[in-house]
Amino acid sequence: MHPLLSVSALGVRLQQESPPTLLDVRWRLMGPPGRQDYEQGHLPGAVFVDLDSELASPPGAEGRHPLPDPTRLGELLRAAGVDRDRSVVVYDDGDGSAAARAWWLLRWAGHEQVSVLDGGYAAWVAADLPVTAVEPRPSPGSFRVRPGCMPVLDAQGAARLAREGYLLDARAPERYRGEHEPVDARAGHVPGAINAPFTDHVVPSGQESAGQWRSPAELAERFARMGVEGTAPVGAYCGSGVTACSVLLALEHAGVSTPDHPAMLYAGSWSHWSRDPERPVATGPEPG
Repeated sequence: MHPLLSVSALGVRLQQESPPTLLDVRWRLMGPPGRQDYEQGHLPGAVFVDLDSELASPPGAEGRHPLPDPTRLGELLRAAGVDRDRSVVVYDDGDGSAAARAWWLLRWAGHEQVSVLDGGYAAWVAADLPVTAVEPRPSPGSFRVRPGCMPVLDAQGAARLAREGYLLDARAPERYRGEHEPVDARAGHVPGAINAPFTDHVVPSGQESAGQWRSPAELAERFARMGVEGTAPVGAYCGSGVTACSVLLALEHAGVSTPDHPAMLYAGSWSHWSRDPERPVATGPEPG
C-alpha cells in the first residue's frame, strides 16, 4: 500500500462499504496539545490519538519518545476501531511528521494497510470537504500488535550504520551542526551521520500545493545528492524518534526503500545517544 493518500482519494474511500479507519494525530513539540484542535474540528469519524502519551512510552533512559508498550498500544488501537483487515489513514495538521510516526508505528506493529493523508487536515479543509466536532464512538477493532515488523536500530547499530551505510539525521541543520540544542543533553550529531532535514520533504508555504509531500522524483533526487540510492542500508534518527519517521516515509515514497526492504529507525535518536557521555559526538557541517 502506498504511504500517501490524496484528499480526493480519501473522500472516495470514505463513501465505500468498508471505509478506512481515521486517526487524528495532530501534535506540536512545544504545544499546545493537539486534542484542542481536534475538539474544534476533525474529519468525520476520526479518532484522536495523542503522540506523547499513546504513541510513545514515558520519557526515560531510552529517550524522550520511546516505542510504546505493545500490549498498551494494541488496546489503544482496538479502542480506536483499528481492524486487522481494514485500512487506516492517519493525518496531522503540520508537516506530516507526526502522521508519519503513526504510520511507521502501525507498520512496526504489523498493520500492512496504512497511509498518511497528503497535506493533512489543511488540505482536507482547503478542498472544502466536511469536518465535524462530534467525537465518534467506534466499535472495538480486531487488530493485534505484532511488534518488530519494521527494523529498529539501537545506539550500536546506529553507529555502525553511519560508517557502513547511510544514517540520516532529520533535525534542523543548526542542531545537526551543534550550534543550538534546545532540548537534549549535548549538541552535535552521531559521527558519520548525514543531515537530511525533515522539513524539506513537503512543499513550503507560499507555493502551490504547500504542505503536501514532494513528488517521488524530487525526493529521490534529494536523497541521491546525499549518496542514498537504495544500494546500501539506510536508517534515520532525529531528536526523539518522531520526525525521523518522516525520512522513512519519504524514502519509501521516493522508491529508495520498499515495504519489503524498509529503512531503519533509531528509535531513541539523539535524546538517547546524547545521554551517555561515553558516546562520541561530531559537530560542524560534515558527517565527521
